[in-house]
This record gives sequence, structure tokens and C-alpha cells, in this order.
Amino acid sequence: MIKSLLLFFLAGLAEIGGGYLIWQWFRKGQPFYFAIIGAALLIVYGLLPSFQPTAAFGRVYAAYGAIFIVMSLLWDWRFDGRKPDGPETWGALICLIGVSVIMYWPRR
Repeated sequence: MIKSLLLFFLAGLAEIGGGYLIWQWFRKGQPFYFAIIGAALLIVYGLLPSFQPTAAFGRVYAAYGAIFIVMSLLWDWRFDGRKPDGPETWGALICLIGVSVIMYWPRR
């Protein structure tokens, strides 16, 4: 379970970080190397979920969606200074409960 959570976290950093760098280049006028680094991080993101211990592609990506939601809100708070409001916080908690059921509920 620890390996799985670490992979979700690393994939989240790669995807959100990559997208953020491309956003900074395209929308905020940052240098082109922001886009190059962002694209490289997005490639890393594409590879990381393949290392998940489960072989169920759909389950991994469904669960990752919840992790992505939580990490996106935390990223916004840390880097753009916008603290999540009540509905965002509740929604993120619901998503985390969902990901726990999807990924870690005992199966045969």
C-alpha cells in the first residue's frame, strides 16, 4: 500500500507540476524552457502509473483521479495562495474515501 500511495503522489506531482509549467509558459509568458520541462514531467506522469502493484488499469486511473483532485487543490493553495473553501474540502475528502474503497477494499 505504501508503494502504491507513493506512486500516486509522484504521478500527481509530475502531472500537476508539468501542467503548471506549461500553463506558466503559455498563459503567463514564462520562458519556453518552462514548456519543455513541463512536457518532460507529463511524460514521466504517463509512465508512473504503470508501476502500480495492481494490474487493473481502470482501477488505477479511477483512483488517481481522486488523488489528482486533492493534490490540485493543495497545489493551488501552496503556489497560487488560494485556500480551498468548504465545498472543495468536503469534495476532496469524499474523493479520498472513494479512492480508498476503489484501491484498497479487500478482494478475492
